[in-house]
Amino acid sequence: MAQKIDRHVMEALGKTRVVVEDGKVVEIGQPRTDYCPIFAKVRNIRQFTPESVKANIEFRIDDFGMFTDKREIEMEIFVGFGASETFMTALHRGLLDACVTACEGAGTVVTSSSTLAQGIGSRISGLVETTPIPGLIRRIEEAGGSVLDPETAALDQAAGVEKAIDMGHKRIGVSVVCASDVRKMRQLEKEHGVEIVTFGVHVTGMGHEEAKELIDLVDITTGCSSGTIREHIKGHALAQFGTAIPIFAITQRGKELLLERAKEVTDPVLINTMKLPVLPEDKQPKPLI
Repeated sequence: MAQKIDRHVMEALGKTRVVVEDGKVVEIGQPRTDYCPIFAKVRNIRQFTPESVKANIEFRIDDFGMFTDKREIEMEIFVGFGASETFMTALHRGLLDACVTACEGAGTVVTSSSTLAQGIGSRISGLVETTPIPGLIRRIEEAGGSVLDPETAALDQAAGVEKAIDMGHKRIGVSVVCASDVRKMRQLEKEHGVEIVTFGVHVTGMGHEEAKELIDLVDITTGCSSGTIREHIKGHALAQFGTAIPIFAITQRGKELLLERAKEVTDPVLINTMKLPVLPEDKQPKPLI
């Protein structure tokens, strides 16, 4: 019987393609951007290169067991207004019943646990493909997560939302990476009479037409290092959280979730009214794509 392959592909740190097999980085692509203010601040990475990306992924493997069955699934807060942090707050304050997220080694996961939602989403980058890590899947399920397909670790957020609906959840948060998934979710809302709060993530490199459609459909989106999101968000954002890697609330329910999250952010918070977006040139990722 052939041994199962342990292979995971992410787009991380400047949308660099990273391949990890059996807990080891085996392939690193060329970064598509050079600089991100978050990684400069948190990890002192001033320029993305294949070497700096590889070092960061190896750090994550060593630090919290990423891509292994030892992976920590309850972790510290990494950014103030990320998708996992926003859903964490919404879950334990009762604004959502469940959220649909993604985790390497497990794929799409449905959970009502705020700590699990934060833990598995906190320090993950754009997950492109993954294979099952049985020990990790078992621990996620013991912690209150329901894995969409434990046999394949499938990544399918729309199917994850369907699973959440089948489980009886009525108010569901979900991270999304493409407009086509959000279209499916809006149809599911109509068919089942549920509320689905969508948070656009991993939008760096998104084309103009998809960026416009995503903004028309989602409740919240990050700006990541996307020039097209920044360009087309004008006239659509009801609120903005952060200026370097901005998070935009596009609907009232998205705005309410982010404002609820702001109550738990321990750093001082400035609230003001002004035309959006606010994007100081010296604070943006470079280059925007």
